Parts: sequence; C-alpha cells; structure tokens
Amino acid sequence: MATYILLGRYTAQGLKDIKKTTQRAQTVKQMAAKAGLNMKETYWTLGQYDVVAVFEAPDDEAMTAFALSVARSGNVTTQTMRAFASTEMDTMLSKVS
Repeated sequence: MATYILLGRYTAQGLKDIKKTTQRAQTVKQMAAKAGLNMKETYWTLGQYDVVAVFEAPDDEAMTAFALSVARSGNVTTQTMRAFASTEMDTMLSKVS
C-alpha cells in the first residue's frame, strides 16, 4: 500500500457546522475503509491547511477517486500528495546515476 497525505481547507459550508468536524473525520475514515483505504491519522492544524490526514491506498487511482469523494461533500477542498518512506526513497536513490 502506498502512503498519501491529504491536506484539507474548510469551505464556508464546512465552517457552518464546524462542531461536527471530528464526527466528519470518523465518517471519512469509514468511507476510506469501504473504498479499500486505511486512514491512519488525522490532525487539525494551524496555518495554510485546517486538516491533515494520512492514508494508505493501493494506488494513485484509488486515492484520487477517494479524495474526489471527500471533496464532493463540500465541507473541504483538498490537495493530495504521495509520500515515500525512507526505504522507498532508498530504492529510488539506488536508481539515480
């Protein structure tokens, strides 16, 4: 499974019912499980992004479809990044000439 970082920003809709943000995170975790993904962690953050979540997904297509489903709810806008563990990075570095 590949690791992904999902960055979220609240929309006006998401802020209207902000007190349910932790409940929405649990709903997202359940959605992820149904889609074959694992939501490992969720953090509420200060700065440019309001929420950061760490996922494991089988591939880019599965993560992209899931991120679109989350964004479709209208509570957050998202940006997704593929993350690499040190062992994965070592493998890639071994191919650098």
